[in-house]
Amino acid sequence: MSKTLTIDIRHAEPQDAEAIAEAHRAAWSHAYTGILPHKALRQMLERRNVAWWRRAIRGSTSILVLDVGGTIAGYATLGLNRARSLPQEGEIYELYLRPEFQGVGLGKRLFNEARQLLTSLGCKGMAIWCLEENHQSVDFYRFQGGRDVAEGHETFDGKTLKKIAFIWA
Repeated sequence: MSKTLTIDIRHAEPQDAEAIAEAHRAAWSHAYTGILPHKALRQMLERRNVAWWRRAIRGSTSILVLDVGGTIAGYATLGLNRARSLPQEGEIYELYLRPEFQGVGLGKRLFNEARQLLTSLGCKGMAIWCLEENHQSVDFYRFQGGRDVAEGHETFDGKTLKKIAFIWA
């Protein structure tokens, strides 16, 4: 007898906070070790604890979770574009998957759901910022049809890194 693995993308609920915090820690450790200074990364991970996620879920930002067979494999946070320099109305602030769930098409599914949600909220166009040194993300957003149109800089514990804005019409 074979078991069917369910894959569900849904709005985060307060009881998801602990699992999102774990997914965040795993994904960020995987993505940013060696890019961000150790101290800055550690502080970011500590700040995004269960209580932080619980508040975020109750807040105004939309948070989607990728639930694979009862495990929160990843999440996306999205809302109105924060960069006044870009005309796109929507923005995916974060889209992360636990490392063991990457590379099998789940990120694309979560990305498409987040994009559809922004469209359903009336947003015309969408932007995503990512660090240039995060080559996996840069490649992912290019593969999803994103055009890199702007760049900025962000400083983490004295280390300045370039970030790139990708847009979709």
